[in-house]
Amino acid sequence: MRRYIEKELLMWKNQKERYPLLLRGARQVGKSYIIEQFGKNNFQNTVVVNFEFQPRLKECFTTLDPSEIINKIQLALGVQIKSENTLLFLDEIQECPQAIVSLRYFKEKMPLLSVVGAGSLLEFALKSPDFKMPVGRIQFLYLEPLSFSEFLDVSGNEQMLQYLSAIKLNDKIEDVIHQKLLELLRLYFILGGMPAILKE
Repeated sequence: MRRYIEKELLMWKNQKERYPLLLRGARQVGKSYIIEQFGKNNFQNTVVVNFEFQPRLKECFTTLDPSEIINKIQLALGVQIKSENTLLFLDEIQECPQAIVSLRYFKEKMPLLSVVGAGSLLEFALKSPDFKMPVGRIQFLYLEPLSFSEFLDVSGNEQMLQYLSAIKLNDKIEDVIHQKLLELLRLYFILGGMPAILKE
C-alpha cells in the first residue's frame, strides 16, 4: 500500500542536516508499517525498538548519551547499528519519555544515524505538563488516514487518479465520469481511510 508520506520520508533521509524524526498520527493509520517498510527499502539494516513489546529496553535510556544508548541496544538485541546504513526505529516511544528527550542528543552527538520515533499515544506524552520537549532538534511528520487520492490508488482506480490529477478547475466532466467519481467518493466516505479496512 503506497502512501504519499513515503516521498517526505525519502526527502528526510537525503537531507544533509538531518534531524531525528518523530512520526505523529492517530492510532491505526499505519505509522509502524510505513517506517518498517521505509527502512527495509532504503537502508541495509533496520533496528526496531518497540517499548510496548520490549519494556526492558527502556533501561537503555537511563543515559542521554547516544553512544551509550546504542551500545546497550546492540548488546540487548544482539544487533549492529552503524550510522551510515542503519535506521533506528523507536516504536511506541511514548512509553519511554526519556527516549524522546534523548533525540536531541542524537542530532548533536550522532548526526549521521537515522533515528525515527513513533507511537500510537505519542500526542498524550507530548502534551503532558511535566514533559520537556527537545525543541529545535527534532523534525516532525504527521501521518493521516489515506486521502481520497491514496484511496483511488490502492483500490485499483489509478486511471481515475491520473484523470483527476490532469483536470483543470474549468474543465467539463462528462456525466458518466462524474457518476463514477461520486460512487467512489461515497465508498471512500463509508470505508474511511484506515489502512487495515482498505486492505481487506
